Order: sequence, then C-alpha cells, then structure tokens
Amino acid sequence: MGENFRSITFIGVLILALCVFPGFVLSENGVTTRHYKFNIQMKNVARLCHTKSMVTVNGKFPGPPIMAREGDRLLIEVVNHVPHNISIHWHGIRQLRSGWADGPAYITQCPIQTGQSYVYNFTVVGQRGTLWWHAHISWLRSTLYGPLIILPKQGTPYPFAKPYKEVPIIFGEWFNSDPEAIISQALQTGGGPNVSDAYTINGLPGPLYNCSAKDTFKLKVKPGRTYLLRLINAALNDELFFSIANHTLTVVEADAIYVKPFETETLVITPGQTSNVLLKTKSHFPNASFFMTARPYVTGQGTFDNSTVAGILKYEIPSNIPHMKKLPLFKPSLPALNDTNFVTNFTNKLRSLATPQFPANVPKNVDKRFFFTIGLGTSPCDKKNQTCQGPNGTKFSASVNNVSFIQPNTALLQAHYFGQSNGLYSPDFPINPLHWFNYTGNPPNNTMVSNGTKLMVLPFNTSVELIMQDTSILGAESHPLHLHGFNFFVVGQGFGNFDPNKDPNNFNLVDPIERNTVGVPSGGWVAIRFLADNPGVWFMHCHLEVHTSWGLKMAWLVLDGKLPNQKLLPPPADLPKC
Repeated sequence: MGENFRSITFIGVLILALCVFPGFVLSENGVTTRHYKFNIQMKNVARLCHTKSMVTVNGKFPGPPIMAREGDRLLIEVVNHVPHNISIHWHGIRQLRSGWADGPAYITQCPIQTGQSYVYNFTVVGQRGTLWWHAHISWLRSTLYGPLIILPKQGTPYPFAKPYKEVPIIFGEWFNSDPEAIISQALQTGGGPNVSDAYTINGLPGPLYNCSAKDTFKLKVKPGRTYLLRLINAALNDELFFSIANHTLTVVEADAIYVKPFETETLVITPGQTSNVLLKTKSHFPNASFFMTARPYVTGQGTFDNSTVAGILKYEIPSNIPHMKKLPLFKPSLPALNDTNFVTNFTNKLRSLATPQFPANVPKNVDKRFFFTIGLGTSPCDKKNQTCQGPNGTKFSASVNNVSFIQPNTALLQAHYFGQSNGLYSPDFPINPLHWFNYTGNPPNNTMVSNGTKLMVLPFNTSVELIMQDTSILGAESHPLHLHGFNFFVVGQGFGNFDPNKDPNNFNLVDPIERNTVGVPSGGWVAIRFLADNPGVWFMHCHLEVHTSWGLKMAWLVLDGKLPNQKLLPPPADLPKC
C-alpha cells in the first residue's frame, strides 16, 4: 500500500461517508434510519516491523466511521467472527430509554459470543458533534474503535463559520504483543501491566519510531482555509497533549457540546474525551511542513509509554512554485510530561455556550449529594502463600469509595428489568467513604479495598451533585471518569481536599462545561451535577483501562418514572444471553 494512499484512506472514508451515507430508509414518521454492519474479524496488521493478528471491524484499523444526523435512528448489526466475546459502546450517546444498546459487557448486556450477532438500535436525541464507538469488554478497545460523527439537523448551521473540510484525528495505542495477554498476565500476577510500544494517529505511529516512517498520517491542506479537526482520544491508558507546530487551534466543542471558542497552541485530552478544533491555515504557502505531535500527560507513579506520535501537516504546493525536494519540517513544543498547571488552565477555559439555542441547563436545586473517593489500593493475593507483584507482595486494585467493583456474570440491566437481582448485586453503594481520612495527605497504613457489586439507586428525575475526590493512596493521580447515559456539568474543581463549607461558593452554575468524561485532578477534586432523567443501569468508570480492570468502576440504577415516556423500553428479542 503506497504511503500517500495509506495516509489519506481514513479521511477518504470519512469524506465519502459525509457525502454518501450508507444505505438508509426513510420511515413513515419522517425519521431517517441508517443501517450499518460490523463484522468483527481477525486481521493481520503490521506496525513498527511487527505483524500481528488482531481484532478489527470489517478488517479496518481504526474501524469505520459511523455517520448520522441529530434525530436519526441507527441500526448497527454486530456479527462476532472471532474467538473473543464482544460488546460495543457508543461513547457519549445518551441512549434515552434504550439502555439495552449502550454496550458495556455485563452492565447493560451479556457480550456477543463467537458466531452470534446483535443489532444495536438507538436514536440520536438532542445531540450533535464528535463522539466515538469502541469495544467495552476487557482491553479489546485497543483495536476496536472508530469515530461516531453526528451532524446537525439538515439546514442547521454550526455556531461557527463552516469549515472547508472536516478531518477525524483519533489517537490510539499500539502494542507489539496482544493486549489481552498483557492484562490477563497483570491480573494474575497482581502487578502493573506492560505499557504500549507506540501512540498512533489514525492507526499510524509516525516517523519518530523505529521502522515506522512509511506509517505516517499526513494531512494535506490548502493555504487560507479553515479545517475542522475532530479529535478523539482512544488511547487505553494515557491522557495526551496535542499540538501542531507554528499553528494556533480554536477549540469549539468538547464531548459533542459546543463551547465558547478559545485559541490555544496545545490541547490536553483524556481517554474517552473528544474535542473539535478549527485549524486556520496560513494565508500563503509557507515553504515548510509541520509536525502534529502527541505525547502523554503523566501524574501517577506507574510506568508509562514515554514516546511521541507524529503526523505531518503538508501544504499543497502552488503550481507557480518550482518543486522543492525537501521542505523544512518544524516540530511543536509540548508541555512537560507532568505539567498540571497547563492542564488546569486549559480545562478552566472550557465553558458552555449558554445561549438560548444551546442553553446550559445546570440543575440549580440538588436533591441528592454524594462524595466519592477515587483512587488506587491493594488486594490480597488469590492464593495463600502466594507473593504478588503489587505493593508489598499484594495485588494492585482500584476503587470508588473503597469499593472495588466485582464484575457480575449476568448483565445488571437484565437482572434489574426481570426482577432477578437477588445475589447478583446490592443496591447499597455508599454515598460517601465509610472511613474518612486526609485524602490528599499522608495515606493510611491500610490500603486494602473492599469488593462488591453495588449500585447507587436514584428515583427518576433526581438532580444529583457528585464530588469526586482523588486520593494519595499509592500516589495521587489524574483519573478521567466517564458516565454512561448522561452528560453532566462540571461546576467546580480544585486541589487538596474538597471543603463542603467553602468550595461550593465558587461553583459555576452559569456556563459550566457539559461533558461525558472528566479528569479528576491529581491530588484534587471535581464537582459535577446531572439530572437522572434516563431510566436504566448506567456504568461509571475510570477511562484508564488499567484502572477499570483493577475495579475503579460502579453503576447507577435510575428507576422508571410514572409516565410511559419515562420508562425503560422493553429489551430487544436478540439481546445476547450469558
């Protein structure tokens, strides 16, 4: 495959999809239904001089884009042809009353077993922007991911100038070995898993890695044009800084929510988050090309992949300029790996538009307040007389309010809907830590976590305020928390321990950013508010996959309301069985 072809294939697929949506039908009530088919199949893929057989959608890596408009219905048939169990999550889609299509294995569905299929059936209600889809079982999302792009309704403009072109930029991680084997071994030994061998842009590591120059993403642009870059962080375990040399980016959207535009030379984006930025190219051919690079923002004490992915921004050479063999190639300057000040300043700039057309409907009155500690911990080894590779011979664990989540063997939503929850889960997730301590000071001597499958139950339409507090146990660390089924408003954040008497005075209830994934600051806290107006069982977890594997996850059970349109829809006939 030629170098140029490889660099534009992914964009070509997107532009083609933008022009010609895959087959659709117009139903009687005027709602457009779009049909997609995902064949989950093994495919040999080579990067960094390593070829491996890996799980893909339709043989593509990254996977194909899903394109829709606000208000469309999507029917996505997923057929499993691989030896692994599979489930797919449509990250950021509200799934109003359609929790059966949300995708996290053993939470809203049993996984799709080998040789089986399932049709994800949902409608995009009141959302437009850049989201994404990914596998939601074990570490399979390392290769199973792609863009989910929702255009505004026909005839509805963006709240910014229409771009000349739109381009997806998906960050990922490449492992020379099998990520399933990596996490399996780590969970057996209790130690930290091996880190990735490279970061990728649209599946390509770029020229800063050995044996990788041919696998470089190249974005070809024209002078004096505006491009909309749809950024998605699909990396497994790393928050990333991103910058394009000698160019300023204008942030216009985060997690498919329009924001007050602001300019920046560098972005930070956590796993699970998306961001739309406008790239205004230089007015004249600049006689140069420019690296676009990403590398990690690191706060924890564990090992990490300390490398840099690079793509190249290439300007179209005007016909009146003689062909130059080699143009200078400029590199951007990225923040230091641990530059928490930059991250804080950047996240504080993110504000909702809060206009009549795009209001920020922040819950002003709170029905229920919760305080969750978020962090690491330890567990004893599985076998007696075994020494594990975690701290002091234990196993690494992670928890919310010191409860490390035990994955059930039947889907929680099915158990709830059919009244079969006895023995599967308990509805008593703690509203605050059972043991109070100086969360960001010296950690307690006992770092052992408790274990359980506990849910937090909310009556329909409860307005919730949740404080998520990082802890210093095994080191303070930034944790990107993702809530399924809802967007939430980030009304406050700070460092140290949350002060319930002082900190709420500084909450932003006017134009806070609304999103589905938020970084809990390292050694600090974040406050969010949301309205529990979506019945079902909704997963909440750290989007660093290693922490999810260690148990940093829980679920909310939102009960049905009284009216018919406030109740969970019945399960589909083809819902997978465990």
